[in-house]
Amino acid sequence: MSEFIIELKNVSRYFGSVIALKDINMQVKLGEVHCLLGDNGAGKSTLIKMLAGVHKPSEGEFIYEGVSTTLPSPRKALDLGIATVYQDLALVSLMSVTRNFFMGRELTKKWGPFSYFDTEKANKIAVDGLAEMGICVRNPEQAIGTMSGGEKQCLAIARAIHFGAKVLILDEPTAALGVKQSANVLKVVAKAKARGLAVILITHNVHHAYPVADRFTLLNRGQSLGTFLKKDVSREEVLEMMAGGQELADLESELAEFERADKAESEGGSHSLDAGQAAEISIKSAVTA
Repeated sequence: MSEFIIELKNVSRYFGSVIALKDINMQVKLGEVHCLLGDNGAGKSTLIKMLAGVHKPSEGEFIYEGVSTTLPSPRKALDLGIATVYQDLALVSLMSVTRNFFMGRELTKKWGPFSYFDTEKANKIAVDGLAEMGICVRNPEQAIGTMSGGEKQCLAIARAIHFGAKVLILDEPTAALGVKQSANVLKVVAKAKARGLAVILITHNVHHAYPVADRFTLLNRGQSLGTFLKKDVSREEVLEMMAGGQELADLESELAEFERADKAESEGGSHSLDAGQAAEISIKSAVTA
């Protein structure tokens, strides 16, 4: 069996004449957090949609558990154990915690020819499942809309884990959260890793990614800048590569040149003003004389 649960080999994705991804190589292991880093427009969303079965690769090979695979739909990805938690979380604010936990996988009970939602059993499973991930819910009947953003994110992650995810893809899970809520979400990510899941964490925040990551893949304009183990790269190096080190150096050089030119122009203007003032004084002196 392959060392990696997911492998991408020279994967590309085109939308007409637009190259969204080009020759991406990536390996994901069970029991690791693999951070996918890149600025806006780097191709992160396109890549995770390929992993989730939304888009098919235009070129290249997708290998899952050592077998070359095609994902025709998100349902196929879920059946294989690839669960994706998008930024919108797929939660219904007016429904209860339990209803959201079992949404699409309702736990039913028979009563004659009829089936109905087994609320009592579902409540217990939801509370226990969330507690395993360190999430305490006092009332599983409370509306999900009364929970904080961090609690909602944790619930969506716990739901995916409970229903058998082997690969957990998280799309910017801390993007709209404060410091404390972000820390709680990252703790849940660490617990998912400890349970042996492969976690793909998509973010542009290196400060959130670095504490939990085992390896990083950096994307820039649809191309991979490489994959790095955490032990081989510092936080500052990741930041520099993500921001585009040479581009930043060129920008700093241009800004410095602009400041020098602006300063020289200002000094030249002040000298002209001093000469004008001197001429005015000379004229006044001549008239007075």
